[in-house]
Amino acid sequence: MKQLITLVLLCTVSVHLTGQKLTSNKKAIIASVEKHKESLIQISDSIWALAETAFNESKSAEVLASYAEENGLKVTRGVADIPTAFTATYGSGKPVISILGEFDALPGLSQKTEPTKNPLVNGAPGHGCGHNMFGAASLGAAIAIKEQIEAGKLKGTVKFLGTPAEEKFFAKVWMVEAGLWDDVDVNISWHPGANIEADVQSGLSLIDFIVEFYGQAAHASADPWNGRSASDALELYTTGINYYREHIKPTSRIHYHIQDGGQVVNVVPDYSKIWVRVRDPKRTIMLPTYEQVKKMAEGAAIMANVDYKISLVSGIYETLVNRSGGEIMQKNLELLGPIAYTNEEIDFGKAIQNATGKPELGMDSEINPLRETEKNPGGGSTDVGDVSWNVPNINLRVTVAPKDTPWHSWAVVACGGMSIGHKGMVYASKAMAMTMADLFENPKLVEKVKEEYNTRKGDEKYKAMIDGPPPIGNN
Repeated sequence: MKQLITLVLLCTVSVHLTGQKLTSNKKAIIASVEKHKESLIQISDSIWALAETAFNESKSAEVLASYAEENGLKVTRGVADIPTAFTATYGSGKPVISILGEFDALPGLSQKTEPTKNPLVNGAPGHGCGHNMFGAASLGAAIAIKEQIEAGKLKGTVKFLGTPAEEKFFAKVWMVEAGLWDDVDVNISWHPGANIEADVQSGLSLIDFIVEFYGQAAHASADPWNGRSASDALELYTTGINYYREHIKPTSRIHYHIQDGGQVVNVVPDYSKIWVRVRDPKRTIMLPTYEQVKKMAEGAAIMANVDYKISLVSGIYETLVNRSGGEIMQKNLELLGPIAYTNEEIDFGKAIQNATGKPELGMDSEINPLRETEKNPGGGSTDVGDVSWNVPNINLRVTVAPKDTPWHSWAVVACGGMSIGHKGMVYASKAMAMTMADLFENPKLVEKVKEEYNTRKGDEKYKAMIDGPPPIGNN
């Protein structure tokens, strides 16, 4: 009994102290997100159900843009010559704080909100990276700040950027080139995850390119000597890539996807096509590897006696970390505290873990301390990196799926369309808006974030890794 009383007192003191630290602006921000909560959940669920892939997100983008307009933000559609990209702004003057909203899905990951694999529509896309929650949470944060500016509690400009095609093509690169962050002081971003932390880890730079081989068709049995096989060149190329893996840095990665290897068995194929990707935590290491992999395409073409063509799709930078911004975000996470889950949600999470062969540990809802920034972080890549090399970026990760959930899988889709995902989305919205409020209220914080950005960037001159307009309709 004594232990129970002590526990209750500790909890009471904790809540009391947390309440003391919340400013009136942050209380109003939390209230705003709560006020819009059901609408934000509806938006997230709508985008989850639409599950539109890169550059095809017309309905998903409109769901977000329309709600921004309904809440008084000025929306500009089709920015950077991308039909599904848009901005939504409110306010005037400095500082200008932007926030990113993604909303594209992944092919083939359709899933019901069930803890065992069960597609909603066989072969259809699904939100295996949680972008349905990404855009909704960020818009909720932007609206909360808009309401504070409108009420005269904050001064400056809030700018929501609807950013499509993160999973393929990387639309933010073209948006950066269009100058959409030129007037921004600090950018805020988040990503759905399996834990809560102010994210001060980088990601991998990468470059995507297409190799096409052109040969001569012939009958595969009657006169194959009259043919020059584009498929032979493709096989020689992938063999070369696979031998080369031994001789690249352990941090580097090479992936490929054969898109066309010939059509029928009795024809020497005159055309083949492969999508290749090279990655590394450092762009300076990734680029020489890319150059070597391109040379190998020429070698394969020579051996198969065919012609070849290399086309750059796009490339992205590693994320430029900002620990000063991470410290601001960290304090707000500690103010909010952990996410509370029901027994049903914990059981759902454990069932997901069981179905994916993971230990049944349930949900990770605790606030992790600010980690040291790793030198070689591994993991994935994002075009948020290109934003971070043009404006200081503060990043957040919030739990929307059980611990150790395989990402880019049906399991994330299942959680993203039900209450586990909803809770993470709402939490992220509050944390980002509170962090934005700190920046609006305290010019010294903005300067500190900018100083670190300038120091980390150094003399590096950003150069977008694109060659031509966005590949709209090239899916």
